[in-house]
Amino acid sequence: MKKILVLLLISFMFIPNIKAEEASTLAENSKSAILLEPTTGEIIYEKNIHEKLPPASMTKLMSMLLIMESIDKGVIKWDEMVTVSSNASGMGGSQILLETGEQMTVEDLFKGVAIASGNDAVVALAEKIAGTEEMFVKMMNDKVKELGLKNTNFKNPHGLDAANHYSTAYDMAMIAKELIKHEKVLEYTSIYETYLRQNLPTKIWLVNTNRLVRFYSGLDGLKTGYTGEAGYCLTFTAKNGNMRLLGVVMGEPTSDTRNEEVKEMLDYGFAQYEVETMLSTKSILDTKEVDKGKKRYVNLVPKEDINFLNKKTDGKRNASYEVKIDNLKAPLKVGDKVGTLIIKENNNTRKVDITVSENIEKANILELFIRHLEDIITGNIKF
Repeated sequence: MKKILVLLLISFMFIPNIKAEEASTLAENSKSAILLEPTTGEIIYEKNIHEKLPPASMTKLMSMLLIMESIDKGVIKWDEMVTVSSNASGMGGSQILLETGEQMTVEDLFKGVAIASGNDAVVALAEKIAGTEEMFVKMMNDKVKELGLKNTNFKNPHGLDAANHYSTAYDMAMIAKELIKHEKVLEYTSIYETYLRQNLPTKIWLVNTNRLVRFYSGLDGLKTGYTGEAGYCLTFTAKNGNMRLLGVVMGEPTSDTRNEEVKEMLDYGFAQYEVETMLSTKSILDTKEVDKGKKRYVNLVPKEDINFLNKKTDGKRNASYEVKIDNLKAPLKVGDKVGTLIIKENNNTRKVDITVSENIEKANILELFIRHLEDIITGNIKF
């Protein structure tokens, strides 16, 4: 397929490499920790990030990711009713007190997972999606491989301690990074308290296991975890201005220590760093003709914002990007890949898909004939 190549130059702030001594006191009581900016993947702070540890209920991050993907694919719907099995209702640990045979919507069960970390709720959803809990666990581990994660293995969808059930701070962060692409998740993980079965005698009060959604400004997720083996864990995310940070702590000695160290990590990240957007999803990279399109020309834009993480004290340096565009043929829809944006900085290369800014329908024969006549009249076609 023919390619069209455009080379453009642009300046942006240097993407920093963190010196360990700058943040050596962060998360000092944890067994492992990581802090990063999710749109760039740039790591701000790390500590034993590839050490295999029990993730406790942070396991539910992968479960929630598969639930969101199942909703996107139409496998389940938010308002669909789920019948609770005896297996689900019999789950130990944190629960929303489901009863065997009870019916609850996917949305309410998801609230039970995202807010109250309900083991019964996540198993009910797992069985609805995959048929059995075991098949859902297989889906979880298949997704681990798809994401390219090397140090994670799940034995259940809830996170209760089990032999050979482990992950790392880095892998948990990568799962969370994928999860928050589904922005609706944060609508639920940011809720501090709510009720299920509001008008029934079995009404239950849900209080977020992540108290920081109430006590740290801008923090809107994601998932706590605790077992005797895992200690106190938290995968967290917060937004300040135009910058979001994402992090994980594992193996903290107490919940209070965990929360204080998470706040210190976020304070450090927001104080020291900022995000600069080089190109947004509204940035027009080029305008190209669409073969047989009802509309003849269309603007081409990145499918995602192109951000860079800047250390506030660092200077600028040059970078470049290339736009490689395929031949465009109608019909086209927003989201369709029509080319590749290649961002280059020193030896680092990042690729982002290019799409169209609007849907382009295919022109009919009459429209194409009239266009051909117009081209002849205006001299766009020469004989």
